[in-house]
Amino acid sequence: MIRVLIVDDEAPARAKLQRWLAEQNAFTVIGEADNGLSAAEAIVKQHPDLVLLDIQMPGLSGLEVAAQIDVTPAPLIVFVTAFDDHAIKAFELNAVDYLLKPYDKDRLLRTLSRVQQRLQTRRMPATADTADATDTANAADSARHTARALQQQQGPLNRLLVPVGEGLQLLDVDRIHWCQADDNYLHLHTENTRYTLRRTLQDLLSQLDPRQFVRVHKSAAVNLREILRLEPLFKGDYEIVLRSGMTVRMSRRYNEELLRLLGSR
Repeated sequence: MIRVLIVDDEAPARAKLQRWLAEQNAFTVIGEADNGLSAAEAIVKQHPDLVLLDIQMPGLSGLEVAAQIDVTPAPLIVFVTAFDDHAIKAFELNAVDYLLKPYDKDRLLRTLSRVQQRLQTRRMPATADTADATDTANAADSARHTARALQQQQGPLNRLLVPVGEGLQLLDVDRIHWCQADDNYLHLHTENTRYTLRRTLQDLLSQLDPRQFVRVHKSAAVNLREILRLEPLFKGDYEIVLRSGMTVRMSRRYNEELLRLLGSR
């Protein structure tokens, strides 16, 4: 059975998908969400095989959800949209599929057929041809990669999904003072709280504004707005003192870019 999560802020749209999916023996709906934050939490907790994800939702868009969710294996994502022709063209490059509202049952069935083919490829045994295995790996994450590319086209993220207890919450990136890499984890330091994400520093910086967040060490980045002063150490290294009183070591490898950005402010 292919486990499906339906995400749409309109109840009639969710009901239509529920009704049509109930007719398909290979698919089972494991849950619904009417906003982006609930959708993100459901993906993390329930690990669906497929997410039917509306784009335009209050609070957190479908693009923001897809761009930030990092679970293994990544669910296949079918975007649902009523407009945004430029986004649709981009989805055609890599995403599993998109549904343009209003769509009919035949259009949904074609999408479900694509999903089945993609999942069959993903679940092929390890003895499969090397080229097929490569295609499988690319297929598994293509929807998320497409969403991240689109997110970058739309501009840097202003909010991040961060784990709090057993749930998620939105964190304004302006509240982040500095970021600390720790193997495959990343610690976000705010004035009073530290949030831990399972992602790399490079991955996060690719989604943040490079004029605000800059790498100062192989394992650290800082929010330029939080820098109080720089204290020279030796051989080109500095200690960065933040407004909160926290200090971050900056290696000489990265000082040129930081000094340039500080000089332009």
